[in-house]
Amino acid sequence: MTTATQAATVIDEATQRVFAHHLGSFSEGIDSIVSDYTEQSVLLTPDATYRGLEQIRDFFDGFLKSASQEFWDAFKIGTQGIEGEIAYMTWSAEPFVPLATDTLLVRNGKILVQTFTPFQK
Repeated sequence: MTTATQAATVIDEATQRVFAHHLGSFSEGIDSIVSDYTEQSVLLTPDATYRGLEQIRDFFDGFLKSASQEFWDAFKIGTQGIEGEIAYMTWSAEPFVPLATDTLLVRNGKILVQTFTPFQK
């Protein structure tokens, strides 16, 4: 294995760790979710751009409050991919969200940039 290949593997593994924690944090609550971000983090959605911990916390707090038990029961992960510092996922929670995508740029063990797009019928 070359040095470049080893470095890429380390980055992929670090991204995977943050991505896995992010997915698992929804069952742990808002503090766990926000722990994946920094004050420099940005979350882009179709409706708004959220910058820093306070705005990102507010976004996820609203998301958690709006998600019923039926939503979580219907939640299914579709595609997942990791490429270097980028993590990508599609998911659904029919009939609430027929399809959504999340893309994360992970750097230094934190989510630096995230895009989230839910598609509605």
